[in-house]
Amino acid sequence: MTKKEKRKKLLDILEKRKRKLIGYIKDGQISIDQLKLQECKDDLDFAEMSFDTFNEEILTTKLACELEEVEAAILRIDDGTYGICDMCDENIGFKRLKAKPYAKYCVTCREIFESKNKE
Repeated sequence: MTKKEKRKKLLDILEKRKRKLIGYIKDGQISIDQLKLQECKDDLDFAEMSFDTFNEEILTTKLACELEEVEAAILRIDDGTYGICDMCDENIGFKRLKAKPYAKYCVTCREIFESKNKE
């Protein structure tokens, strides 16, 4: 597979993921809105509704963050910096990009990044 074909395949993966994320986020927002409209008859209902709303908001926020990363990766494809590690400026392997197409770091630099953030 040529470099151009790989890039096209990865762009297709990113575009598909972007569409899915947008749908998930819309669905999540609808669920949150519906939960907020529910009538609470007692403290247990209120606690359950609050818990469900909280969980749905966390999930929707995580999905929105992933969407930002996917959109940033698409922009990197457009400007020619896609597939280059933000830390060491080396190429990110195709297998890594296929597994996580919005990756900003190669495997080695990702491990360094994670170990520094643990401390």
